[in-house]
Amino acid sequence: MSSPQCIGIIMDGNRRFARERGLSLLEGHNAGSEKLKEVMRWAREAGIKHVIVYAFSTENWNRSKSEVLYLLRLFKRILTRELTAIKRDGFRVRCVGLLSRFSRELQKIMQNAEAETANLPGPTLALALSYGGRAEILDAANRALKNGEKNLDEKTFRKYLWTQDLPDPDLIIRTSGEKRLSGFLPWQGVYSELFFTKTYWPALSRNEFFGILKEFGDRERRMGR
Repeated sequence: MSSPQCIGIIMDGNRRFARERGLSLLEGHNAGSEKLKEVMRWAREAGIKHVIVYAFSTENWNRSKSEVLYLLRLFKRILTRELTAIKRDGFRVRCVGLLSRFSRELQKIMQNAEAETANLPGPTLALALSYGGRAEILDAANRALKNGEKNLDEKTFRKYLWTQDLPDPDLIIRTSGEKRLSGFLPWQGVYSELFFTKTYWPALSRNEFFGILKEFGDRERRMGR
C-alpha cells in the first residue's frame, strides 16, 4: 500500500457539529482545533510528511465579527501558548495565504512560529490562513510580472505560489459531506485523489482517517498517463 507524502484537509463541519450538540459555534471551532492536534499525530504515525489544512478562507472574513475575532484569537493561541507542545511533538509550522490581511502582531506571531519550528523533524503543518486559490494564482501572476518574468512555465510559476516550498497534495480530504474544494489548492491539487466524508471535522475518528489512507493506497494513480 502506497502512503501519501502530502495531504490537504478541508476541515469542514465545526459549526454543524456544535449546533447538533447544543454547543456554541465557538465551542465547535475549539473542538476542531483539538481534532487537528490528533490528526497531526495520526499523520506522523502514518509517515505523512506534510499536512496542509484549510483553516481560514478569504471568504471567511465575511462571517460575523464575533466569529472572526474568536478565530483570530484561536490562531493566536495555537501559535503562542500551544507552540511549546507543537515543538515537543516535532511539528514544523508554515502559514500560507494572504497574510497581509492579519494584524502586524499576528503576522509576527506566525513568523516566530515558523522560525522556531523550521529545523524540527516534522511532519509539516501548513495552515492555509486567509487563503483562496484564485487569490493565490492572481498574486503569483502579479509578482511574476513585477519581476519581469516572460514565457512562464509551470516550474517558474510555482516559485511564486504561497506553497512554493511544499509538495502538491497526493490526496485532499473534505469532511462534513460537502463535495467541492471551495478554492482550496486549485493549482496544486490537479492530480490529487479526492475523499469526501459526511463526518464533521471534530468527529473524525482514527479508524476513518486510516481507512481513507488505505483506500488511497488501493487506488491506481495514472497522473494522466
